[in-house]
Amino acid sequence: MKRIIVTGGMGYIGSHTVVDLIENNFEVIIIDDLSRSEEGVLQGIKKITGVLPKLYKVNLCDKEGLSKVFETEQNIDGVIHFAAFKYVDESVKLPLLYYKNNISGLLNLLEIVKQHDIKNFVFSSSCSVYGNIDTLPVSENTKLNPSQSPYASTKVVGEMILEEAKVEIPSKFISLRYFNPVGAHMSGHIGESPAVIPNNLVPRITGTAHGKFEKLMVFGYNLPTRDGSCIRDYIHVVDLAEAHTAALKFLSNQENTNTHEIINIGSGNGVTVLELINAFEKTTGKTVNKELTEPREGDVIAVYSDNSKANRLLQWQPKKTIEDMMLSAWNWEIKEDK
Repeated sequence: MKRIIVTGGMGYIGSHTVVDLIENNFEVIIIDDLSRSEEGVLQGIKKITGVLPKLYKVNLCDKEGLSKVFETEQNIDGVIHFAAFKYVDESVKLPLLYYKNNISGLLNLLEIVKQHDIKNFVFSSSCSVYGNIDTLPVSENTKLNPSQSPYASTKVVGEMILEEAKVEIPSKFISLRYFNPVGAHMSGHIGESPAVIPNNLVPRITGTAHGKFEKLMVFGYNLPTRDGSCIRDYIHVVDLAEAHTAALKFLSNQENTNTHEIINIGSGNGVTVLELINAFEKTTGKTVNKELTEPREGDVIAVYSDNSKANRLLQWQPKKTIEDMMLSAWNWEIKEDK
């Protein structure tokens, strides 16, 4: 059984990835300071898998505390690195916090990975590194335009660090650039619990239907798209989790070290905001009180991925439908004991 450390493993994508790793017979050790997550997630993971992973409550900026984890847990085969702040609006208001947390944490982690000669490293990146898109679909060769937020900048810098550090660290790296993760585990035991009031679309849809919010603002109704609303690439979080396990397996089978692959993880299809709302209403029978308004400044009209590299290298492709995404998100929203 291969032993994997998952930083930020109590978060939204991290917890789903922990579940998938366990179901693929990996032993998982979680590092998470719980500043943006809840300890109850562990019980959700146990309910799904029957396994209670070991959790170290450590902030990656605490290098001494981080080092102790790796000294205690020997024979680590790989690291999946999620631990980072991720809210775009917050990053605009608090850029120094984002740079300190996201970049310092990564640097500390990489120095320890080098020290312990850990061969496989998967980095949680984002399609936000592309900035405002000039051409569609977005491939890994698409030009990176200027970042639109400090959060996005930390992902660009993170990828640059891996690209340059590969000459110094005898490891194999993958940066997964994912598009718009949505949904929850089908069991309803784990899902998305934003640490701040959510601005991303699906929690606003489910929250409005559940009465948390008075109405859903749809920014853009007369754009040059098939129904006038923005187009995005949504991917079920369970499919996304499976991509991380596939990435680890791919790295384990590679002989060459000092490599860094960059791979898009998306559905490969664009879905409009109104199509997503309609799928929710059709699947759940709930009506969403919405108001169509002008697009927000800086919003990209359309973006979706070319995921052919993930299909080719990782033997991965998404399985869940838009209806799966919205039903699982709703079941999580209404779960009383979450």
